[in-house]
Amino acid sequence: SQPPAPGALAAKVRTLAPSMTRSMQRVAEAVAADPASCAALTVTGLAERTGTSEATVVRTSRLLGYPGYRDLRLALAALAAQQAAGRAPAVTADIAVDDPIADVVAKLAQEEQQCLADTAAGLDTAQLDAAVSALATARRIDVYGIGASNLVGQDLVQKLLRIGLVAHAPADPHLAVTNAVQLRSGDVAIAITHSGGTTDVIEPLRVAFERGATTVAITGRPDGGVAQYADHVLTTSSARESELRPAAMSSRTSQLLVVDCLFVGVAQRTYETAAPALSASYEALAHRHDSRTNR
Repeated sequence: SQPPAPGALAAKVRTLAPSMTRSMQRVAEAVAADPASCAALTVTGLAERTGTSEATVVRTSRLLGYPGYRDLRLALAALAAQQAAGRAPAVTADIAVDDPIADVVAKLAQEEQQCLADTAAGLDTAQLDAAVSALATARRIDVYGIGASNLVGQDLVQKLLRIGLVAHAPADPHLAVTNAVQLRSGDVAIAITHSGGTTDVIEPLRVAFERGATTVAITGRPDGGVAQYADHVLTTSSARESELRPAAMSSRTSQLLVVDCLFVGVAQRTYETAAPALSASYEALAHRHDSRTNR
């Protein structure tokens, strides 16, 4: 994939910092805070400034999306030049406040495509296959998510309902816990949380896990708290974070990809019952989409 544009460096640092070691964080924070000064430093100089090693500087550069420190230095120099020229501030990632709408569409489309490609490349298909197997034979399915993640959960539930499965996605965190109490072996609980640390999502998944249900986590942080109660972890990527497009929002694209993969996998496994159920649901709603009956 292409290295991030210079203007997206600070957002990249904010997104990835929680998953970095403390020494890597010092390097990342230094280059984001003072790109002009850091651009003038050799790899040894930056290591000395941040109290780290040359290897740490190189690893941080690669984690931020650059092939090596030389590429990061070039991006820092470009970013410093942009700042010195007083370029219009960024609204989201590479989008500036004075960008024409056509450019906004093109840049967002490219960002979404990269997010999907990153998620597909990093998805553990063995974990996905195991989750699909559990869903295909589940007595009942609960999906937990808050905010944008709940919208993704609702999307999955609607799909599963249309192929004849019993599924719920409670938006209220208290209801999610009380639902989880009713689960047992043979049921499936899915938690959707980009941060991996949303308490209102982790709590019902923990209850479901303790009740013997098969548990699945869809998260951007496989090392987050949600993973300790997940039998299967499906990792998502997200577009670059910004003030108007936080990670929780940009992650929805990759979450929807994972949800679609789960649904199609389940539909394949249950085709003999899923296909007639899907046809019946289309037929039941067909008259509502016929313009001749809605005049």
